Amino acid sequence: MLTNDNWKSSQQSEIEATGLAPTDDLESAIVATLEPGNYTAIMRGQNDGTGVGLVEAYDLGPPGVAQLANISTRGFVGTGDNVMIGGIIVGPEEKTSSAVLLRAIGPSLENFGVPNPLADPMFELRDGDGGLNVANDNWKTTQQAEIEATGLQPSNDFESALLMSLTPGSYTAIVRGTNDGTGVALVEA
Repeated sequence: MLTNDNWKSSQQSEIEATGLAPTDDLESAIVATLEPGNYTAIMRGQNDGTGVGLVEAYDLGPPGVAQLANISTRGFVGTGDNVMIGGIIVGPEEKTSSAVLLRAIGPSLENFGVPNPLADPMFELRDGDGGLNVANDNWKTTQQAEIEATGLQPSNDFESALLMSLTPGSYTAIVRGTNDGTGVALVEA
């Protein structure tokens, strides 16, 4: 649909008008008006380069016009600092709280042909100051009935899920492998 390498190579004025232009000319950015539906953003290193990257999505429309229903990221989960991290901002500020289902999916990715899935993902949710709000390993150990009632329960007992009422603010979702396991996982909100 759309591609970009080096954000100033296309849409420079539109990107600058958002106030969210990247700080490095080698970074990518796209401004798009999307119809309701499912979309995938794929980030690759130029010339097969590797490293840590960040994909962000912002709603640039007026409040109340559109609502993000789900966001997910698939990536490799390593050990130490090489875990998967997803950022979540809950708003608007005048809203008291939002119900959010958070999932860390690993073993069931094999059913979709994903090689090397993370066998046993663990999930942490941290607040904007880095404090641990809650953690989960194996979704059925807590909130099983509540999560099943959403119809979005993980298909594998080793996967993680949390149903939370989050107040407006910034949160960080961290996916690790139990016992320093490594592999491909999906973090969703």
